[in-house]
Parts: sequence; structure tokens; C-alpha cells
Amino acid sequence: MNEAARKILNRLSAGGIELESSRKFADLKAIDPLKIFRHTIDYKIDNYGHEIPARIYFPTSKAMDDEGDGLPTLLFFHGGGWVTESVENYNKVCARLAQATDHLVISVDYRLAPEHPFPTGLDDCYTVAREVFRTGLALGINPDKITLIGDSAGGNLVSAVSLLATKRKDFKPKRQILIYPVENNDYSENSPYESVQTNGEDYFLTAKKMQDYVNLYIQNEADLNNPLFAPLLSEDVSNQPDTLVITAELDPLRDEGEAYAEKLLKAGNYVVQKRIHNAVHGYFGLGVKSTFLMETFKEINAFLQDREEHLLVKEQELSGEQESE
Repeated sequence: MNEAARKILNRLSAGGIELESSRKFADLKAIDPLKIFRHTIDYKIDNYGHEIPARIYFPTSKAMDDEGDGLPTLLFFHGGGWVTESVENYNKVCARLAQATDHLVISVDYRLAPEHPFPTGLDDCYTVAREVFRTGLALGINPDKITLIGDSAGGNLVSAVSLLATKRKDFKPKRQILIYPVENNDYSENSPYESVQTNGEDYFLTAKKMQDYVNLYIQNEADLNNPLFAPLLSEDVSNQPDTLVITAELDPLRDEGEAYAEKLLKAGNYVVQKRIHNAVHGYFGLGVKSTFLMETFKEINAFLQDREEHLLVKEQELSGEQESE
């Protein structure tokens, strides 16, 4: 990283989270002159009287799956420490994600803390996921072709939705993609993870800001020990979806993301873990054509292709077993 970039990051890293100014800063990303050229549909899903907004992005390379069994779909939960960002702010990110992967992308505008603390945002994400898996939103989406994906706090929500789906058995995600996810509950000097100490001051997301986000999200101290808030605390992470974990080298969250990948792997899950070198937290949400973003799309596509082929082989094997019986 060059000295000019270091100085800019150092200035952006100063102070803690001031809610209104942080939200206004995040809203700058909603400025999107290319929005009119994107094919999107806005949709709402009911959650006991609250209408959860969602935006559906279509890849331009094809209008429908040629095989006739539904477009592959990415169900996306945005980052922002559970307290900032929105579907509008992530327009460029999700539109580019749809084009880069040839997937339908469904972005969820879950409710934010502190007005709606844990577990409200998680409940919104789970409700949308259940609806998409069960009904396909009248778009003919094949549940076997749905992948959960999120960055930062969105990665945390993906992990929690998958854990909750395994417990409740309402639906069964087969793939999840966690981009520099929040998986733990401590960003003080007591954190067991080296990256919180070494990357916790000068790389945009600081340990102090992370602790502020946590304090804004939780309702009480007991939430800190809830595995749906901090998935690393979960005693049982077996039977989780095939997982891709992408971390950023200069991110205080790096080590906990990689620790969660290792925990999933030890529990018998299929896991791919990739670290993007020299990257800082938040690069994915900027929606710019950086080398970091291009590398991330390459890893996402490789993972999606590999798991699609794996599932197809499994289905063929099962079909062969049934015929032989």
C-alpha cells in the first residue's frame, strides 16, 4: 500500500461511530448515474405487518435459464455494521454482482439498529430467505440454485440465517458466501484474534468503530453470547451450507472470519477460504472495478461453478441408485 493511500485511510479511521454522520456518508454511495440502465424489480415481503423491501437485479446476458429450471440466484444481505447502508446504497454492488456471476441477485433492505436492535434485522433476513426458498417470488427460482451471500455485517446475517435454518428446518440453503464477515463479539484488547490488534487502528474499520457497531446493535449484554449474534460461539455448526469465506488482509475481522471457516471445516462442512492480500475492510461495498473486487468475483464464480457441478453429480448418482433399485 502506498503512502498516500495510508494517509487517507488513517484520516478515515479516526474517531468512533456517530450515527447520523455515518448514515449520511453511506448515502453518498446511492448516487448512481447508471441506475436507469439496469433491469430491476422492487418487491416487498410481509413480516407480521412490516413490509420488507427487496430489490431484484437481473443479469443482462440472459433473461432466463436456458435449461428451464430457474435462474441461479444470490440472496444478498448488505453490510454496514447493522446500523447503516441500504438497498439503494448497494445498487452498484448488486448490479455488478449480477453481471459478473450471471445470477439473479435479490438484495434485502432489512431494518437497522439502533431503532430496530438484534434480532430484528436477522428476523427480516430469515423471513425473506424463507419466502424465496418456498415460493421463488413467482419468478420460478429453483431453491437448489439459491446461494446466500453478504459482506461484513451482512456476512454475519448469512451465517446466522444458515444456523437458524438448520435448527428450524424451514428451508435448506446449499451454499453461502461470507465476505469479511463479523463472527465474534469482542473488539477490545481482550480479543483473542491478532488482526483486531494489528489492523484495529489505521485501516478504515477500526476496533473502536467495530465495538460501537456492536453496542448499537445489541439490546443487552446477554446478546453478546447469543450464537445468532456471534456465530463463532455456536456449539454445533454441522450440516451448514457449502461455504466460501473471503477475508481481507488488512481487516480487524480477518482472523475471526478465518476461524469460522476452520470451525465449519472441522464440523465436516465443505469450505473454501480465501484471503485477499493488501485489501482493507469494505472494498466489496464500494462497487468499483478494483483488482480486489475482480479477484473476489473470480473466487465467487469458481466456487459457484464447482458446487453446481458437485450437486449435479450428486443428483445423477442418486438417480442412478433409484433406477438400480
